[in-house]
Amino acid sequence: MSTPTTVSVSKSQRAYTYLRERIEDGRFVPGYRLVLAQLAGALDMSVVPVREAIRRLEAEGLVTFERNVGAQVALIKETEYQHTMETLALVEGFATALSAPHLSAAQLDAAREVNERMRRCLADFDPHRFTELNLEFHAVLFEPCPNPHVLDLVHRGWRRMTVLRDSSFAFVPGRARESVAEHDGILDLIGGLHAGRTEALDVELAARRHRTNTLDAVLARQASHRPPLSEK
Repeated sequence: MSTPTTVSVSKSQRAYTYLRERIEDGRFVPGYRLVLAQLAGALDMSVVPVREAIRRLEAEGLVTFERNVGAQVALIKETEYQHTMETLALVEGFATALSAPHLSAAQLDAAREVNERMRRCLADFDPHRFTELNLEFHAVLFEPCPNPHVLDLVHRGWRRMTVLRDSSFAFVPGRARESVAEHDGILDLIGGLHAGRTEALDVELAARRHRTNTLDAVLARQASHRPPLSEK
C-alpha cells in the first residue's frame, strides 16, 4: 500500500516568494541591496537557490544587478509607470471587451456592489482600501476573458503597478470620484452590449480611456509640482 506524498516547494521557489512578497509590500524598497549571504541566512539555505530567485526577479524587471554594487530592488522610474499604465490600458481594455459578452447578471451586480463600496469610501477616503476595491471591481470584468494570453498580460500589468506605486489614488485623491463615475459608465455600456445597443469596441475604448485618465491625472499632478528650472 503506497503512502500519500506531499508536494514540496523548491528552495529557489521559496526564496523567490520570500523576496517578491517583500518587494511588493514595500519592506524591500527601491534601491534596497539584496545581499546573498544575508538572505540565505534568513532563509536557512545556501546562496545558490537565492541567486536563482534573484535572477528570476531580474528577468521580471523587479531587480537590477550592477558590477561593484550587486543586486538591488529596481529603482522606480516615472517613465516606467507611464509605460506600464499605457500598456495596461490597451490589454485590460481588450480583455474587458472580450469578457463583456460572457458576464452574467450576477457578475454585473457584483461589480456594481463593489463600486458602491468605493463610492461610500469617498466620504472617509482611504487610498489603499480604495485601490484594493478598484482591483476587485476590475477583476470582476476582466477575469472571464476567454483569451488566457491576454489575461496573463493583464495580471502582469497589475502586479507591475503594485510594485511601481502603492496607490495612484494616494497621489491624486481627486481622481477617485471620477473613477467611480467612469465605472458606472463602463457597466452601462456592458449592459447596452447585452441589450444590443452598444458594441464591444465601445466597452474597450471606455475601459482604455478610464485607465489613461488616471495616468493623465498623475502626470498632470507631477508636472504641477515640478520646480521651475531656476529652482533646480
